[in-house]
Amino acid sequence: MRYLLLLCLIFVAFSCKKDDKKTESVVEPSTDISAISTKDFRDFKVLDSKLINNEIIWKELDEQLKDFSEEKYNVLKPLILDQDIPTLQKHITDGKLSYEVLTKFYLFRIKTYDRENDLALNSVISLNPKAIDEARQKDREFLNKKMKHPVFGMPVLLKDNINTVEMPTTAGAFALHQNFTEDAYITKALKNSGAIILGKANLSEWAYFFCGECPSGYSAVGGQTLNPYGRRTIDTGGSSSGSGVAVSANFCAAAVGSETAGSILSPASQNSVVGLKPTVGLLSRTGIIPISSTLDTPGPITKNVTDNAIMLDAMKGFDSNDFKSIKPSSEPYFKDFSTGNLKGKRFGAFKELLKDSLYVNAVAVLKQQGAEIVEISEEEIELPDFLRLLNLDMKVDLATYFETSASQNIPYKTIEDVMNFNLENSEKAMPYGQKLFEGVSNDKSTKEAFETIKNTLKTNGRQFFNIPMESQNLNGILSINNYHAGEAAVAEYPAITVPMGYTKKGEPKGLTFISKPLSEYALLQWAYVYEQASKMRVMPESYN
Repeated sequence: MRYLLLLCLIFVAFSCKKDDKKTESVVEPSTDISAISTKDFRDFKVLDSKLINNEIIWKELDEQLKDFSEEKYNVLKPLILDQDIPTLQKHITDGKLSYEVLTKFYLFRIKTYDRENDLALNSVISLNPKAIDEARQKDREFLNKKMKHPVFGMPVLLKDNINTVEMPTTAGAFALHQNFTEDAYITKALKNSGAIILGKANLSEWAYFFCGECPSGYSAVGGQTLNPYGRRTIDTGGSSSGSGVAVSANFCAAAVGSETAGSILSPASQNSVVGLKPTVGLLSRTGIIPISSTLDTPGPITKNVTDNAIMLDAMKGFDSNDFKSIKPSSEPYFKDFSTGNLKGKRFGAFKELLKDSLYVNAVAVLKQQGAEIVEISEEEIELPDFLRLLNLDMKVDLATYFETSASQNIPYKTIEDVMNFNLENSEKAMPYGQKLFEGVSNDKSTKEAFETIKNTLKTNGRQFFNIPMESQNLNGILSINNYHAGEAAVAEYPAITVPMGYTKKGEPKGLTFISKPLSEYALLQWAYVYEQASKMRVMPESYN
């Protein structure tokens, strides 16, 4: 077993996933930065934000929502809750909904549930003051048959490290609470496809590469994000914590997260939704606050696979400003998946994970759909200097973001500038410290040594998957949650996680499919077949 080989390269960077449900789960190390915290996730120093509150968030929208009553909300619930985007579009075509009403519905839910009440989740960090006006414009365009894409008129939340014109882009950091920017490439792509940017989602601050000993889902700006399946008993996952929680709680039609190593897969699986980490370069990273230009990618988080494909398609495009950008296929990702099947598809199932009853059940469902399952053992392959890759990339990439993509009013040029601001404002800015930032600041390397680190990690990551895939003629690998996010990250391989059920304590888990670069359509197809055959997602009880 590989359980301890990758554990604790540096204790703040890697942690064990421990679970006392011996028949349901296994101890599995994490090589992903979504699991940096070594503390109990319920050990919260800070719960509510000290920087924002409902009065600030709703200042420009309260008046616009006055005509939306609780009675109207209750009538609309069956039409909207947990419905996929094609169903929402059909309701609009049939005259049962409008984009304005849909947008107000989600805003009403956010106001009702998200902050300053007994069910608060702290998943939304800011709202677009123009969202309702934009929805009215979409209704006018719809009447004039100007619908551009299935995402047209859909209210979408973006992780708050993705640049937007309408709202500041903070990465959850007090230092960036006034970072007003131009739109990121993918923000423009979503808008060009007709999506409504509803607001920004909370996140693990600086995409969980900041404090080291803080709980996932915490940021200085947004406070502590909580999981709707267990507000203070179940981890949100991270770093795209708010995106996963908001989708699960039906605060938006869909959301966007970002991943360096596990930060989409983790919150998606922890909140019983679908998360896709695409091939690095398939989606642009321009205008996204970075950790690693080697590994970073945005990706969709949705309630179902169909919506995931729609969101992926809406964000795609070649970006000449992103050195890893890949020219996408002209074929849409949201083809009809219902005609597909798994006959003849061969998937590797890790023997080490077959102690998990949910995983065993998921494998059985795939077999029933015609898949061939091959039991494989994890390759004994190390990921040396993984943390150093992140350190060395972030030192350069964050400085580049400040120079090219941040507000001109932001005074920082280096990570040390941010650290100094935090030290001067420590109570608000860093209640859990800034240990990982200190590591970034202290790390140094020659260009040649850094290239060796990157090449070794990529080679080892690909070997981890390619050895069993080639020797067993496999189409893909089956994992759980973000258990193999580190290997997928350095290999630059895509992965998708789909709800596969709940433990006895009610904690969601996801079945994760991993395959070779640019296999997104196949991953979506496999995930769709599994999703439809298993139908494991259940809305969180207190938010239905």
